[in-house]
Amino acid sequence: MLSQNLKALARAGLVDRSVAPTNPPQVTYSLTELGVSLAEPLTELIQWFGRHGDELLAAQEHYDSRQASPRT
Repeated sequence: MLSQNLKALARAGLVDRSVAPTNPPQVTYSLTELGVSLAEPLTELIQWFGRHGDELLAAQEHYDSRQASPRT
């Protein structure tokens, strides 16, 4: 699964895959310039989820309770 995710990130241009000609081959991944530019927005998104986690959970619970209630 990790290998598939890394290949998808490389395909998207977010990481660079480098293979050393050793036995066994050593593969190294690093962020591209595009990948680095994504770090700050992702950090902000994670912080947003941290600030609003309780609200999101309450909304999910409210939604789930309405779905479980019989309709009148």
